This record gives sequence, structure tokens and C-alpha cells, in this order.
Amino acid sequence: MSELLTRITQELESLGEQGLLRCRRTVSRKPGGWCEVDGRRLRDFASNDYLGLSLDPRLIASAREAAAEYGAGSGGSQLVVGRSPWHARLESRLAQFESREAALLFPTGFAANVGTITALAGPGDLICSDRLNHASLIDGCRLSGAEVYIYDHDRLAELESCLSTAKQNRRKLIVTDGVFSMDGVVAPLPELCSLADRYSADLLVDEAHATGVFGRRGRGVAELLGVEDRVAVRVGTLSKAIGSAGGFVTGNRLLIDWLWNRARTQIFSTAAPPAACAAACAAIDIIEKEPARRERLFSLSQRLRQGIAALGLETVRGGQGPIVPVILHAPRSAVLVARRMEEQGFLVGAMRPPSVPAGTSRLRIGVMAVHEAEDIVDLLDALEKATTAELAV
Repeated sequence: MSELLTRITQELESLGEQGLLRCRRTVSRKPGGWCEVDGRRLRDFASNDYLGLSLDPRLIASAREAAAEYGAGSGGSQLVVGRSPWHARLESRLAQFESREAALLFPTGFAANVGTITALAGPGDLICSDRLNHASLIDGCRLSGAEVYIYDHDRLAELESCLSTAKQNRRKLIVTDGVFSMDGVVAPLPELCSLADRYSADLLVDEAHATGVFGRRGRGVAELLGVEDRVAVRVGTLSKAIGSAGGFVTGNRLLIDWLWNRARTQIFSTAAPPAACAAACAAIDIIEKEPARRERLFSLSQRLRQGIAALGLETVRGGQGPIVPVILHAPRSAVLVARRMEEQGFLVGAMRPPSVPAGTSRLRIGVMAVHEAEDIVDLLDALEKATTAELAV
């Protein structure tokens, strides 16, 4: 065995001992909030398909028609040969949906964040990034070559101090998730907008877990908090509530033209398949026409939060929407409780470092609009049994 493989073997064994080893599994998702794992039928509380649209017949029909007309793949990057009529249609539809001048598609949400940040900031600039930001935002900051300051969204006085003394930096960019993906907490966008205005900075908000879910029209946290026109760059994904695949950025037309010419993850990546674009267009229509999905989602999520509190389990204060964590602290505890939940018929996420900070390993429960009230009751019953068994060990 080579030295490389020997070292990898040792490190994998170490991950296993710490309860941090990830194993691949095959999951078949089914309508109505169900899935099959290793031949077992489970209720799916691990997905980010918040509105249950990925399996909606209307999205599937739209994708099928587009694939029949334009093929299974896009054939190349958008700049070369990959921009089909469906790509153009979706970009126009996204700009209209978000009430922005223009939009640009990326192959993934990860690519949208990395490509946008590295196109907007570089050496000599300052990026202020929230400590709980998604890995794609963190990697975009690192790759930009800019000076990076990490702040906590509940300690904005420290962020202001940094901005007020950053006179040597050419440009200043504040980067945040709209909803933090592991906590379900909404970022303080009005306060961040005020700081950006006061210190001549720009604000980038990743609405990945908020698009389709938050706001009166489902446009995200910026809409919910009334600051849409104050956010310079809005990033989103098509792979969560929209139920398809890909990422996007919306904003001023000059911004989109700049990203078209400078965002390397878009320039040098094969575009998403036309079928994914067609499915996303169908999803946006549904999001606009069926607000009851969002209302049901929040009602179910609130029932779950209340039930977790009644069980005396630890969660994150101030959470909103379908991301509901149960803090178990130790990685092994998260894995064992998730396994016991599965034995009772529920699939939930066991989140451990590096996905969450050390000491905060947890279950990450994802509610979907297609769940039933009875599913929440049964989930809470299973959660009580699984955590009681863990605490008794």
C-alpha cells in the first residue's frame, strides 16, 4: 500500500473512532414525504425539498418535455453552446419572480456562491462573513484572496468596529446566509443593510434555504424583512424548495453582465440540463399560485418546535421555518439517535463537524409541506423514545 493510502486508512479509522465517518447509502425518494433506504420504507425528514415539489407531476412533465426536445444534457458551458431557450426563459423568469433587473444561472448553488464572491472581491478588499455561513460562502471568501473577517450575527457591534476601521480596503463586502442551514435562524438583514449603507459596503445574501419558503410571495428573507431593494446581490438555489437543480444570482443588470464575464464557476462549468430549467420554471409558477404550501409548511414546523420544547430537548432559539435542529452535542450521540429514529421508521440528518461547530452535533430535521400533522406526532413520539434511550446509556 502506498504512503498516501496508508495515511488515508489511518485517518478514516480516526474519523470512525470519533463518530465522524460518513458512509454512502442509496435513498429512493417517494411522493408524500416518504423514501426507501436499503429496502426499508421511511418517512423522510432529512430532505431540503421543503415544498415537496421535486416529485410534483407538473415538474416531472415539464422536465420530460424539455428533455425530449433539447436532450439530456446541455452540451457545454452557457458561454459556448450550453444556453438553451430554457436557460434564457428561466433567467428571465427568475428576474421577474425576484423583481430584479436580471438573473444568471449557475450549475449549482455552491458554484453560484464561489463564482460570485471571487468575481466581486480580491486582494486589497475586505469580506465580512458570518461564522455560520454555508461552506460555499466560506470557500468563496477564501478563494477570493481578499482579507476575511469572521463575525457573529448576534454581535454586530464587532462587525461595525471592523467596518469602521477598514479604510485601507478598496471594497467591502458583507456575506451572509438568509437562513442559516444548520440552525434555521434568520439573519438580521435590516441591521446588516444599515451597516452596509453606513460604511459603503455591499451586502450579498444567500437565500438558498429561504427561496420559495419565506416572504409573502416566497422570495426569501429579504422580502420577509422588507429589505429587497437594499441587498446588492441575492443568491439562490433551484435544488431545495424549487425542487430542481442549479443555482442563480439576481440583481442589477450591470452586476449580471459582470458575472457573465468574470464568474469562473459559470464560465468553465457545463450548464445545467434544459430539463432542470423547465422543471424550475414550473416550480416558480406553483410557488406564486399556491401560497398555501408555505402556510402549511410553517404550521407543521411550528408544531414540531413546540413538541420538541415540550419534550425538554435542546434546540436553537429563534429558529423559523422548516429547519429544526435537536442539539445532542457529541457526534456519536447524533449518529446513535438518528439510527434509533430510523429503526422507528424516520430518516433524519445526523449533523457533525465539519458541518456544524465542535460540540454542537445534532439532528437536523427538515419538514416538508407534503407531511401530515400525524407525521409530526409520530416523529415526536419516536424522538422521545430515541433520545431517552441515548440519555439512559
